Amino acid sequence: MNGGPSGFNNAPVTRILVIACVLFTIIFGIQGRSNKLGWSYEDIFKKFQIWKLILSIFGFASTPELIFGTYLLYYFRIFERQIGSNKYSVFILFSAIVSLVLEVLAMKIVKDSSLKTLTSGPYGLIFASFVPFYLDIPVSTRYRVFSLHFSDKTFIYVAGLQLLFSSWKRSLLPGICGILAGSLYRLNILRIRSMKFPEFIASFFSRLSWPSSGNIPPAAPARNTVGNMPSYAGRQVEGNYPAPVRSTVDPPEDSISTLVSMGFDRNSARQALIRARNDVNAATNILLESQAR
Repeated sequence: MNGGPSGFNNAPVTRILVIACVLFTIIFGIQGRSNKLGWSYEDIFKKFQIWKLILSIFGFASTPELIFGTYLLYYFRIFERQIGSNKYSVFILFSAIVSLVLEVLAMKIVKDSSLKTLTSGPYGLIFASFVPFYLDIPVSTRYRVFSLHFSDKTFIYVAGLQLLFSSWKRSLLPGICGILAGSLYRLNILRIRSMKFPEFIASFFSRLSWPSSGNIPPAAPARNTVGNMPSYAGRQVEGNYPAPVRSTVDPPEDSISTLVSMGFDRNSARQALIRARNDVNAATNILLESQAR
């Protein structure tokens, strides 16, 4: 399971976030100040160093956390492609703010001596993304190793668990707060899912990001949506994908229904599945890229 075409095509906000996390982690790591990225109860409630809350979002405390964290951020770029960079920026801001508020409240209430400093990194965004990942991304492949059953989503969950327990309570609390933030976004609190930034702010990220390979233009904002997913009909499926294997067998009906439920035209969904060799996730990205052309 790869989350669509490689690279940051149609995902400029994710690209900036990943680069920022890598740079902050490396710079603070070289200076031996990785422990300064996190924040503690005393920092917020006694020293009033509120700026540490913002700084803690952009850097991981260790190399393993950086590897798993940036991998998950890179994979979850699929959501930026689905809802567009503008709404995805709102999702990032909402999940970051809500998870930080929940963390601060938890630190205020619990006052656990073992939680002197929380680990740093965009835990709110990463674990908020697991909510739509669990609910919206279908399983396209299942397999078994010995007596254990796996799917193409298994490795993403494993990477998430590794990150969640990387620093035990120090990382567990931000992860749980991130899941709660993602759930609130899913419930459309304050109609957050329909909010957008002004267009000049959204286009800023596209201008700031250098062009990706393949010269695929940034995704245009969706005009019609069904369940916050792009909706369009009758558009020919295009993209830099291998030519479909000739076959007289139609794609599985449940796969077609899954794409139709996302708002795609039935005929376009069928073409995309044929081109993607019945991989629902790859077909979704083919359809999303075709509407951006």
